[in-house]
Amino acid sequence: MLNTFQQAHHPMLPRATHDEAARQEFSKSLKQFVQQALLPGLQPVFEHRVAKDFEKTHGHAPKNRRDIRRAMEPDPYFQHYAALNRISQEAMWNSVIDSVERQLPELIDNARKFSASTEAKLRIDAGFVPPRYVTALDIHCMPGGYASEVTAEDVSVAALYDRGAYLYGMGFAGPLNDDMGRSVCNYVKRNLPDFKPRRILDMGCTVGHSTLPYKTLFPDAEVWGIDVGGPVVRYAHARAAALGVEVNFAQMNAEATDFEDGYFDLIVSHILLHETSGKAMPRIVRECHRLLSPGGYVIHADLPPFDLMSPFTQFILDNETWYNNEPFWGAMREIDQIKLAVDAGFPADSVKFATAPMAILESAAEGAAGYTNDSTSAVAEREFTAGEFAPGGGWEVLIARKGVQA
Repeated sequence: MLNTFQQAHHPMLPRATHDEAARQEFSKSLKQFVQQALLPGLQPVFEHRVAKDFEKTHGHAPKNRRDIRRAMEPDPYFQHYAALNRISQEAMWNSVIDSVERQLPELIDNARKFSASTEAKLRIDAGFVPPRYVTALDIHCMPGGYASEVTAEDVSVAALYDRGAYLYGMGFAGPLNDDMGRSVCNYVKRNLPDFKPRRILDMGCTVGHSTLPYKTLFPDAEVWGIDVGGPVVRYAHARAAALGVEVNFAQMNAEATDFEDGYFDLIVSHILLHETSGKAMPRIVRECHRLLSPGGYVIHADLPPFDLMSPFTQFILDNETWYNNEPFWGAMREIDQIKLAVDAGFPADSVKFATAPMAILESAAEGAAGYTNDSTSAVAEREFTAGEFAPGGGWEVLIARKGVQA
């Protein structure tokens, strides 16, 4: 059986020395310790100590995630957890940087060669200005963010992301970091068995982890991945070629692309929306409606809205807002996404939330010989368990279908 908790090597991935690999494995293990050993202790600390003190002081129990945070922040256990969680995040990126910097000339040369070897298109606009919500801070504490370039034809932040994202997921994203794409593809196979899109767009694709499964599922489709970061689409194009998959990539803003009206039959994104802004998100949804052909589908995969979670689970997940440079994380989950889609022009009866079970957990549950799975599973029906990469073992997906008469 393929070891799904070791990243699969490909020619664009930076190679680690013995010491670099040891530091990377340590950083992954530290994150696992925080999630599996420290995180479970937060709820009993809250219930048996913090909530009682809060009620004595305020005359009522904590009502929402904000009350819970105010109550928890002074507690030494929570402080220990939050500090170590942030340290583990920074240590994770730092464990990969040396590998990238040491091999950057080679990585750039490899990217150039692999991109030249494929007929798939690569479009990078020299005058493109990434939106401020991406450039104003290093999202999820990744040095340089998605769009920083330190040299010509740079791919450094993309290589950092490719390896770092695997460590961040603690292996739950699968050996090619593509679990979200695989999971949504499985959802499409099961729930839309007769759907055969001719053209597919992945918005906010970064290095194409979740883009490639769509080309595997629909080999005859024209597939595009777009992102605001030049280095990440440059790397994504080369990575796809190195893996033998022909996918087109372009540096574009999902708020306003230059594709024709109705060009795509399927538009997807994977944890994109929470890394945008309150102004950008409605524009992206409207752009999806413009770009879809009549009867086409849009599927945005992310984590659930807060109204689908308990206040304590909201508090746990909202730590990303406070301690991991994800300023829109919490605010995005309070937005009425169904209304956004309807306001953009999608028929109300076509818009819904659903769960796409994590492909990697399904594969493990079925005892599959490798990271493949074609069967349905009840894995997504479980409650959130501390240490899992996605709550309940599944990705929440917002689905809308454009009217057939549009």
